Amino acid sequence: PIARRLPSQVVLETTGRVSGRPRHTPIGGRLDGETFWFVSMHGDSSNYTRNIKADNNVRVRIGGRWRTGRAHLLPDDDARARNAQLSWVNRTANSGLGTELLTIRIDLDRQ
Repeated sequence: PIARRLPSQVVLETTGRVSGRPRHTPIGGRLDGETFWFVSMHGDSSNYTRNIKADNNVRVRIGGRWRTGRAHLLPDDDARARNAQLSWVNRTANSGLGTELLTIRIDLDRQ
């Protein structure tokens, strides 16, 4: 898809829990220092959250550059409040289409 080719698009790379192959998912979120926050629209039923449960080592392409880190699913975090901190595009999509919001925090490795 074209979103993967846009340098401004954030892309999450997980390792497929069955195939072991890299899986890429365009996401939206917010970088806060060495932490990247985003909200899954479909909770832990999305493929990338299942992949994170199996192996939380991920890569994120931010600003056209890949960063490595560890992803953490945060079911006890207030995902609606976290969603309110994201861009209006993410807020709108998650609010309108999201079935079960789940906060995900990625602790990025230092560059």
